[in-house]
Amino acid sequence: MTKNKIKIAVIFGGRSGEHGISLMSAQSILSVLTPDVYEVTQIGITPQGQWVTGENVLETLESSSTKGLKPAVFLPEPGNSTLYTLKDGQLTQVTDLDVIFPVLHGTFGEDGTIQGLLEMADIAYVGAGVLGSSVGMDKGLFKYVMLANHIPVLDFIILNRGEIQENMEQALVRAESVADYPLFVKPANLGSSVGISKCRNRSDLIEGLLEAAAFDRRIIVERGIEAREIEISVLGNENPIASIPGEVIPKDEFYTYAEKYIHDTAELVIPAPLAEERSKKLQSIALKAYKAIDCAGMARVDFFIDKKTDDFYLGELNTIPGFTNISMYPKLWEVSGLPYSELVDKLIEFALMRKSQRDQTEREFKH
Repeated sequence: MTKNKIKIAVIFGGRSGEHGISLMSAQSILSVLTPDVYEVTQIGITPQGQWVTGENVLETLESSSTKGLKPAVFLPEPGNSTLYTLKDGQLTQVTDLDVIFPVLHGTFGEDGTIQGLLEMADIAYVGAGVLGSSVGMDKGLFKYVMLANHIPVLDFIILNRGEIQENMEQALVRAESVADYPLFVKPANLGSSVGISKCRNRSDLIEGLLEAAAFDRRIIVERGIEAREIEISVLGNENPIASIPGEVIPKDEFYTYAEKYIHDTAELVIPAPLAEERSKKLQSIALKAYKAIDCAGMARVDFFIDKKTDDFYLGELNTIPGFTNISMYPKLWEVSGLPYSELVDKLIEFALMRKSQRDQTEREFKH
C-alpha cells in the first residue's frame, strides 16, 4: 500500500441470475473502503449487460433503474487504465484506475470473461485469473480436475441443454444412471443455489432438468447423499492460507437460495465440530484444490461429509464467494482472526502483487 490513495473501481450487478446477490456483496465491500486510503468509483452492470457509472450507482441499480447514470466505457488497451463515460459518441474521462474489484457472481463475472477483459487492459484486479475463474466456475470441468488430482467428488454426469430439449427420455436415462434417487441437478456455471433441485423421483428430475437448463447450457446431475456441509475460506496467491472450517446446518433440505439470502434461517457453526485431524485434512485438500486450478486472491471451498459413512467429498470452489454480512467467506476469516475490513485490504494488496508478477512476463520474442 502506498501513501497515495489507491484508485479502485468496484464492479457489481451483472448479466447473471446472481445479479441481486452481487449488489448485496458490493454494498458490504463499499462500506469498508475507507476514504483516507481509497478513491472509490462505482461501476454497475445492469441485468441486460449495460455498464453505468455516476452518483449512487448501487442504490440506483437496487431500485431497478439507471436514471441519472451515464454509460461507462473501459477499453481493453494496455497502458490506458481509464474509465470513460460516453455521450453523443464522445468519450469523456472519469478517472484513472489502479485496481478493479469485480464483485460479479455467476456468469459474465466469475467465469473468466471479465477477467479476460481486465487482462487485455493490463490492470490489477481482485481474485482469480481467466484460468482459475473459468475452471472454478464450471462445476463439471472442476470435478474432472479434482479427480485428476485424486480429490474425491460425488458421482456425476454432465448433460447439455440440447439433450434435454431434443430427447428428454434419453437425458432422463443418462441422469438416472448416476445413482439411485435422490439426485441433485444443478446449472454447471452458476452459484448461490440458483437453479438447484433435489430430485426424489422421475417427475422431480424432469422439473429439475428444465429448471437448470433455463440458467445454463451445461447441467450437472450428481448423486445425492445425506451430508454435512463444511466450508473453508482460502486467501492468497502462490502461498495461500486456509481459514478454520465452518459448518452450514440448513433448515431446508439443503442450503437453498432462500435460506442464504432471504430467510437467513440456516445455522452457521464456526468452528465446525470436527476432529482436529479431519479439520487439517480438509484444509489441506482445500489448498490443494485452490492451487490445482491456479486460483488467486480468494475462494470458498465447499465439502460434503456423508453422515452415514463419514466419507468426505469436495463439492465446489467459488472464486468470488458471497461477501454479504451473512456470507460464510468473511465470517470464517473473522473468526480466524482477520476482520472484514482487513480482509478487503488484503485482497486488494494481493491483486496489486499479482499484477506486479504479471508485469515480469515478456510479451515480445526477439531472436
